[in-house]
Amino acid sequence: MKSLLHTRTRPFKASSTLVLLAATAIIALCPMPSRTPTFAESFIPAEQPMSLTISSPSFTNGGAIPKKFTCDAADVSPHLSWTDPPAGTKSFALLVDDPDAPIGNWNHWAMWNLPTKLRSLPEALSKNAHLPDGSEQGMNDFHKPGYNGPCPPAGKPHRYFFKLFALDTKLALKGEAGKPEMEAAMKGHILAQAEWVGTYKR
Repeated sequence: MKSLLHTRTRPFKASSTLVLLAATAIIALCPMPSRTPTFAESFIPAEQPMSLTISSPSFTNGGAIPKKFTCDAADVSPHLSWTDPPAGTKSFALLVDDPDAPIGNWNHWAMWNLPTKLRSLPEALSKNAHLPDGSEQGMNDFHKPGYNGPCPPAGKPHRYFFKLFALDTKLALKGEAGKPEMEAAMKGHILAQAEWVGTYKR
C-alpha cells in the first residue's frame, strides 16, 4: 500500500511543479502595464512654454503702492521690468486695472505694440499716445492717454493689477482706442501673460 501511494503522488507533484513554472514564465514574459497618469499630469505638455514674469522695484507684489504713483501726488507710472518672452513674440501689451472700483473694473493704463527688445519701462513714462520706440498708449477710463494711478474713494484698499501680455502679432489700433478694443484685438494672439499686484488705500 505504501508503495502504491508513493507511485500515485509522484506524478501529481511533478505536474503541479510544471504548472507553477509555466505560470511564472508567462508572468515574466508579459510586460507590466504602464502607470496611468493622474488627471493633472494628463494636461501637462511634454515641453512647457517659456514662462513670462513681470515685477517692479517700486513696490512689492501684493504690497502698498507709494503715493507718488497715485493721484494724491505726482501720479507717475512705476518702474516695471520683465523676463524674456516665448519664441514667436512680436510685441508686448500692458493693462493696469482696478477690479475693486465702485462701478466695476476701472482701467488705469492700456498700452500696446511695445517692441520685443524691451525688458522694462522706466518710472514716469511719458503720457503721450505715440512713443518714439513705436509703443502706443490708449485711452484709460479717466479718458486720458497713458498712465493714471490709483485714485480710489476713501475706505478699504483697492487692488491694482499690472498685466503684461506677450503677443504673436502687433495690434492695429488707433490712438483713441482703449482697453475694450485692445482686448478684442489680442484675442487668440496671447502667447504668455504675467501680472504684478499693488494695493492703495485713501
